[in-house]
Formats: sequence, C-alpha cells, structure tokens
Amino acid sequence: MAALNNGVSSFVLVLLALSAAPLAVVAGDPDILTDYIIPANFNPANITGDFFAYGGLRAALTGPAPVNFTVTKASMAEFPALNGQSVSFASLFYPPGSVNPTHTHPRASELLLVVDGELSVGFIDTAGKIFTKDLATGDMFIFPKGTVHWQYNAAVSQNASALSAFGSAAAGLVSVPVTVFGTGIDDDVLVKSFKTDVDTVHKLKTALTPPPKKP
Repeated sequence: MAALNNGVSSFVLVLLALSAAPLAVVAGDPDILTDYIIPANFNPANITGDFFAYGGLRAALTGPAPVNFTVTKASMAEFPALNGQSVSFASLFYPPGSVNPTHTHPRASELLLVVDGELSVGFIDTAGKIFTKDLATGDMFIFPKGTVHWQYNAAVSQNASALSAFGSAAAGLVSVPVTVFGTGIDDDVLVKSFKTDVDTVHKLKTALTPPPKKP
C-alpha cells in the first residue's frame, strides 16, 4: 500500500509539473513552428540572405559621436527577420555626464556589454533592493526582465558606449519619468503620491511630457 501511495504521489507531482510547464513558455516570446517568419508583404520566392542581414547599427558604431545620450535599436520593428527569434539588439552612446533614465523592459531581460569607457549601472528588484555596479570596458551586466534600471556615464570628459542584447524581438520600453509625469496622470494623484506640491508637479510635467507626434 505504501508503494502504491508513493506511486500515486509521484504521478500527481509529474502532472503538476507538466501543467505548469506551458506557463513558463508563455513568459517569453511564443515559439514558432517554422524556421523564420516572412512578412505578409514579402514574396517567399524572393527571400535571400539580405533578409537576414541588417546594417542599421553601422552609423551608431562608426559615425560621429552624438551630442546627447542615444539609443539605436535593432528590434523586430527595424529588422523584420527577428520576428519569432526571441532576440534583439541595441547600440547605446553616453556623452560625459549623460544618463539612460530609469526604465523597464516588460518583455525581456537585458544583457549590457560596455565597449568603450565606463558606466555606473543598477536595478531595483521587486523586493525593493537596489543593486549597483561600476563597469569598465569589456564588463557585462544583466538587468532582469521587468526591473527598473538605468545606466550613467559619470565621467567628466570621456564618452562611453555599450551594446545591449534582449531576450525578445520586441522587448518594450517603459520610461519611468515620462510614464509618471508625461502621460496626463491627475495632478492630485501625483501630489499625494510624491508628497509634493502642484507647482513642482507642473514643472516636471512640462519637462517630461513628450511633444505631440507629427501626423
């Protein structure tokens, strides 16, 4: 009887594990049933190696240094061949004193590689614990999916640059400052949330509200 009960318990545990497995799969980009996905406006007969190549980061890596913090993306939107491949890329450039403000990527973790200069980086986990690190050229840092994180070039005169890989073809971006102060949240909500006054809220809204998109 004990052996039978042990066998039933093992069977139940296996069933629970199998039932939970699909949830883990859903957490990332969905699997595809083909090697790659061809956009609807492409003729499959005309697909060549060009479809799987992308030169959009050339200017970011070889062109003149930008004046402000700049991100150049190679996600599914810019590089259609990434659709279904669960990966994307970005080139980031940080002039002295610039910051990539606090933000999250809701659909992917981010693996950052410093390719030039130095960066101070960090993230906050869901328990409210902060993790920071000063990185040198050649160092890597992982930002777990969905966590609030940032990068900062504290140098006075030296530029910094980095490459980031994401575990999604469309990682998504939620800017914390812009989302909070630039999307029309009611003044009273912000005043009470941040224990400040209306004038301060209005100043932040003026500075952080994005300009209207051109038609």
